[in-house]
Amino acid sequence: VQLQASGGGLVQAGGSLRLSCTASGTIFRPNTWSWYRQAPGKQRELVATITRVGSTNYSDSVKGRFTISRDNAGIAVYLQMNTLTPEDTAVYFCYAARRVGPTYEKWGQGTQVTVSS
Repeated sequence: VQLQASGGGLVQAGGSLRLSCTASGTIFRPNTWSWYRQAPGKQRELVATITRVGSTNYSDSVKGRFTISRDNAGIAVYLQMNTLTPEDTAVYFCYAARRVGPTYEKWGQGTQVTVSS
């Protein structure tokens, strides 16, 4: 299973970006997708999660500004990020997990998001 993330870039504060992450190399779809981020000098933190049935959870820092979604085929996840602030600057990683056979956990390669003030 490989995850390919894209969509990062440089944006001014108040702007928007949409991240995408696509899974390939398996016919067994993930049960859970998540986006994490890691800012310089900080630990990686969970940003948002979506399950196979569409349940979502967000960190308090992004709630109301970010939206996680997935495609109907279950092979891609998206993170719509609105009203970005410099504190959102980080490398964003997608994560996919499957808890029933065959099980797996995979990380994408990370995509840089930089928000200028």
